[in-house]
Amino acid sequence: MSAHFWEHKRLDEMSAAEWESLCDGCGKCCLVKLEDEESGEVVFTNVACDLLNLKSCQCGNYENRFRLMPDCLQLTLDKIAEFHWLPITCAYRRLAEGDPLPEWHPLLTGSRSAMHAAGQSIRNKVIHERHAGEWEEHIVTWPLGF
Repeated sequence: MSAHFWEHKRLDEMSAAEWESLCDGCGKCCLVKLEDEESGEVVFTNVACDLLNLKSCQCGNYENRFRLMPDCLQLTLDKIAEFHWLPITCAYRRLAEGDPLPEWHPLLTGSRSAMHAAGQSIRNKVIHERHAGEWEEHIVTWPLGF
């Protein structure tokens, strides 16, 4: 048996601490996404939630985020079918789809610095909502790994 819990446990078997540890802290899920009402296609913008620290890529008020930002979505097991909107690098999506964690993931490297060095976080790529104006003007097509 593998020493890594995510290799032998399904998402629905993980403890709350294991579930939380899957988050790599990239900040991508905190970006505004736009969905085409007709096609269902989801596109990313370079617009980040105002609570997001753009340097650390961490929520500035994680404990109160749902109260402060009503549009903030909580990733829970009952929403696994909706994980398609998450970036392809996201551990929750990857594990739900049967894929391994990316090589730069903090659970594999022991640090978030490898993720930032690999260019997989939102650091230096985004602006806050309060500065964005029209979101449609901020649609991005970052490289596939993003």
